Amino acid sequence: MGGGMLKRENLKQALALLSKQATVLVPANTEGASRFMPFKEDLDLDGMGLINTVLPPKDYLFSQTEKLYSFKKDGQRVTVEEAMQADPRIVFGIRPCDVASIGCLDKVFLTGDFVDSVYKAKREKFGIIAIGCDKADKTCFCSSMGVEPGEAALADILLYPTADSWNLAIQSEMGKAMAETMKDALIDGEEEKLPGAVPELKIDMDGVPEKLSSMFDHPMWDEAWRSCLGCGTCTFVCPTCYCFEMETLTKGNEGITQRTWDSCMFSEYTRMAGGHNPRPSKKERVRNRFMHKLSFFKERYGQNLCVGCGRCLSKCPKSMDIIHIAETAKELK
Repeated sequence: MGGGMLKRENLKQALALLSKQATVLVPANTEGASRFMPFKEDLDLDGMGLINTVLPPKDYLFSQTEKLYSFKKDGQRVTVEEAMQADPRIVFGIRPCDVASIGCLDKVFLTGDFVDSVYKAKREKFGIIAIGCDKADKTCFCSSMGVEPGEAALADILLYPTADSWNLAIQSEMGKAMAETMKDALIDGEEEKLPGAVPELKIDMDGVPEKLSSMFDHPMWDEAWRSCLGCGTCTFVCPTCYCFEMETLTKGNEGITQRTWDSCMFSEYTRMAGGHNPRPSKKERVRNRFMHKLSFFKERYGQNLCVGCGRCLSKCPKSMDIIHIAETAKELK
């Protein structure tokens, strides 16, 4: 459903209007890296020109460190309080690949036998205003992973770029409410939208997940791991990685339980209490990462756990390449 136009010159006005009702997160360059930051009147909006930020907005739904619940003991009585409070947030300027990554996290935390109450509380108050891509970076390969660069079905509002504005497509009731909030910054009509981006990187994924599922013990893994440093950079810039550890902190008769991002690329992640580790070397850890992204997740949820954002390609210090892994698996007999 159409919702008018937002002129680029009215962007700050629209963000200010939205900020009266929620914390608005926008792409920004800060502290040597680009990430989503809360909008302020003095914030430089040059980040809106980025195809993608270095760090995805995942942290605002699945925080790097977050309290799950607190507890307190009073004599023989123990009270537990879940941390389900969440303030309204709107992510503005998110790209279709990152919108698709939120869909992956939704499947992990909101479907199946267990629903994560902390994630659910945040997600219900999380508005998404996405911008379709009219340009692709050299490391983008979203279309190969089933993501359309110019579309984002999970977004509440999708902005289609034009020469000097964005056409609004309202895609949900929340989107309708957000458009109403920033109506004074919008104008009627629409302009001819720019053509959607066409990523140069491509991989035909047809049959790859199914083939990988039978390649757990294939010799390809004996070579695939060798350049990996085990630094975990790929997992921390990835918008779909969700490994975490749990810890309980106590002081006197009270305490908290929190979770913190972890990485399947770290040996400690799968080390058991008795010292046994089912993934003792980089080979097993590299194999697990790529098979989870390209096979295991699809077997369970029906889609890849990679959205083709290209962050791992651009930030891995040894240029580990998920496309190369998929191509190699496809070609091997």
